[in-house]
Amino acid sequence: MISAFIEKIPSWLRNKYVLCALVFVVWIVFFDDRDIITTHFRYKKELNSLEDSKQYYEKQIAATRAELSKLKSDPASLEKYAREQYRMKKDNEDLYIIRPF
Repeated sequence: MISAFIEKIPSWLRNKYVLCALVFVVWIVFFDDRDIITTHFRYKKELNSLEDSKQYYEKQIAATRAELSKLKSDPASLEKYAREQYRMKKDNEDLYIIRPF
């Protein structure tokens, strides 16, 4: 019975090299740590994450460019920015920094 079933399989499919290649392909596609299916979804997830961070950084760059153009055009905003960010002061002023607890 089994030999009759084996005889129905084409001879090229009974070749040990073809069988070895088929087992190898099945192993790589489905069972390996870096199989095609899992890797595809992992890379897709990473790509989505990178696209989200790209959008965030593009928004930050646009906001920084807008702030830079405002600082270049308005001396009052430049002084305010220097006082707030870099704690600069005029010669006749005292600067007190109060930190919340």
